[in-house]
Amino acid sequence: MSSRTKNPKMMQNKGQMLNVIHRLLEFIVRQIIKLIAVIKGPADRAPPIKDITLLNSATILALRIRNKQLTSESVVQSYIDRIKEIQPVLNCVVEDRFEDALKEARECDELLRSENAPSPEVLAEEKPFFGVPFTTKDCIGIANMKQTAGLVARKNIVAERDAEAIRLMRAAGAIPLATTNVSELAMWWETSNCLYGTTKNPYNTRHIVGGSSGGEGCIQAAAGSPVGIGSDIGGSIRMPSFFNGIFGHKPSKGIVSNDGQYPSTHSEDQDQLLAIGPMCRHAQDLKPTLKVLANKNAHMLNLDKNVNISEIEFYYMEEDGGQYLTSPVDLDIKRAMKDVIRYLQQEHNIKATKLNIKKMKKSITLWTANMTCKDEKDFSYELTNRKGHITIWWEVLKWMLFMSNHTIIALFTVMFERFAVTYGSEKHTQLIQESKELCQEFQNTLGDKGVFLYPTHPTAAPMHYEPLIKPFNFSYTAIFNVLGLPATTCPLGLNRQGLPIGIQVIGGLYQDRLTIAVAEALERRFGGWVLPNEVL
Repeated sequence: MSSRTKNPKMMQNKGQMLNVIHRLLEFIVRQIIKLIAVIKGPADRAPPIKDITLLNSATILALRIRNKQLTSESVVQSYIDRIKEIQPVLNCVVEDRFEDALKEARECDELLRSENAPSPEVLAEEKPFFGVPFTTKDCIGIANMKQTAGLVARKNIVAERDAEAIRLMRAAGAIPLATTNVSELAMWWETSNCLYGTTKNPYNTRHIVGGSSGGEGCIQAAAGSPVGIGSDIGGSIRMPSFFNGIFGHKPSKGIVSNDGQYPSTHSEDQDQLLAIGPMCRHAQDLKPTLKVLANKNAHMLNLDKNVNISEIEFYYMEEDGGQYLTSPVDLDIKRAMKDVIRYLQQEHNIKATKLNIKKMKKSITLWTANMTCKDEKDFSYELTNRKGHITIWWEVLKWMLFMSNHTIIALFTVMFERFAVTYGSEKHTQLIQESKELCQEFQNTLGDKGVFLYPTHPTAAPMHYEPLIKPFNFSYTAIFNVLGLPATTCPLGLNRQGLPIGIQVIGGLYQDRLTIAVAEALERRFGGWVLPNEVL
C-alpha cells in the first residue's frame, strides 16, 4: 500500500483517537465542575414575572402606546423595575440610563397628548417603536455611556456618539435603557470579564449565557427588555439566543452598518463577517427591528413580501459531519430537529432533504482563516486597547498570581493565534478559496427559495468554565459568518435538564425574510420562548 493511500487513513485514525480523548476529558471536567457547583450552593433562576406588561412583544407595546392604551413612562418603569429585580441574580447589565429613559418616555407621552400629536397610523409608519425601551451590548456605542467591550483598559472610555444602529433605533422612536455584559473584547462564547464579572443563565445560574452578546441574551430571556441589539462575528447573537431560549437574527452580510461598534474590524474581509441584528423573545419583533437596522438597504431584503411556508425548499443536517474536537450533538437537539422535520411534513406537506456537505467539517479552520489579519493587528494587539502588544508569558504569570486584568481564555486566544495560518500564505489562500467554494455550494442549493436547518450549537448551555474544554463548539455558528448568509436562531422548548434548545435557520444571501418567516411558523407550532420561572 502506498504512503499516499496510508496517510489519509492514519490521519483519520489519529483524529478519531483525538476525539475519544476529548470526549473523556469533557466527561471528567464536567463532573469536577458539577461537584464544585454543588459545593458552592444551590442553583437559582430568574425571579418570577409579576408585571404582565413584560410579556408583550415590542411590536404590541408600540401599538398600545401609540393608541394610548399604555404610557411610555409606565412601560419604561416596568422594565426598570424588572432589571432591578433580576440584576442581583443574573448580572446582565453593566450600565443603565434609567433617569434619561424616563425623561424621554415622558416626552413621548406629552407628544401623544398634544394637539399636534401624529396619528397612530403615521407613528406606525415613521416611528414603529415609538416609546418602547430597548437594550444593547456593551460593544455598541450609546452617546455618553461607557463602551468598554469588557476590557479593563477601557473602563473609563465613554462613547461620544450613538452607533449607527442606535441612531436608527432612536429615529424609530425607541428609547435606550441600558447596556449589557459581554465577553472580554467580544471574542469568547461565555460572557465573563475582569471588569463586570460573569453573567448567569436565567434558567439555571450554574450555566452560561453564551457570548459575546450574552448579557443581551440573558436580559431578553429574563424579560428585562422588550427587544435588544446584538452583534455577531462567529455566533455572538445566535449562541446567546440559543442558550437563553430567545430569537436572534444575524442578517445577510453588508446589510446593517457596523459603524460605532468596538472592537471595530480591521479590514473589509472582517467587516463582511460581522453583523448587527435583533435579539428578542417574540419572533414578530425580528422583521420590524431588522427593517429599522437595515435602513436604506431594507429594500434588498423584500421584508414586506409575503412568504408561503409551503413554497420553501427545506434542507438540513443534524451535525457537522465529524469535525475534530467538537462535542457530539445532544440527543434532545436531534429530537427537536426531527420534530421540525415531522411538522413540515404533516402541516405543510414538505419533505426536507438531508444533506452531507463535507466542507462543514472544516468550519473552524475556514473561520480562523477568514479572521486572520495582516499588519500584526491580532488579539494581542486588541488586549492593549490597540496601544501595542501584550507580553503573553508575563500576563500568564500575572494571571497565576491573580494580578492580571485579562481572563484566561483571552490569554489562551493569544497563544492559539500564534499557531494560526499566516495571512497571505499559500495555506491561507487555499482556505479562502475553499470558503468561496462552500459559499457557492450553499447559494446553488438554497437560491432564493430554500432554507437550511442546522444546530445552533451541539449542546444546551454548558456550565460555567466548561467551554474551556470544548472551545471549538462555536463552529456551528461561525461558518455562516464566513458565508455571509442570514441565520435565525429559533427556540424549541427546553431539554430534560430544563435548559433551552433550538435550531438555526439559514437562507440564501438577502433571503432574510425566509428565515424569519420560518421562525414565526416554528414559534406558532412549538411555542417559542419559555418563561424561566412562573408568572405570579
